[in-house]
Amino acid sequence: MEKHVLVVDDSPTLRASISFCLTNAGYRVSEAVNGQDGLTRLQEMESQKKLPALIISDVNMPEMDGITFIKEVKKTDWKFIPILVLTTESQEAQKLRGKSAGAAGWLLKPFRPEQLLWVVRKFVR
Repeated sequence: MEKHVLVVDDSPTLRASISFCLTNAGYRVSEAVNGQDGLTRLQEMESQKKLPALIISDVNMPEMDGITFIKEVKKTDWKFIPILVLTTESQEAQKLRGKSAGAAGWLLKPFRPEQLLWVVRKFVR
């Protein structure tokens, strides 16, 4: 499987910094601006037989938040793609909501590039 990551975040700055970090480490990155856009991107990738090995998603986004996005992904054939939450939300209750929705991990913003890469490498071999 190709080292391909889908980044779902409403912040253009954050998407750019994650993409820069991952691209420099040899990953292919696709971006989506919210959960709804993330589902659309996954449908497009599936039709091209190019699903990502990992999804990185924010929690607080317009149209469809990250927790709802994770729940929607887990209802589909894409349910085995690990989803890493990257957010400013540090409350235990939010983490539990993410975990019960199906999140594989939880990272806090702002992230350190080496920390992000370490976690991504755990999921994408």
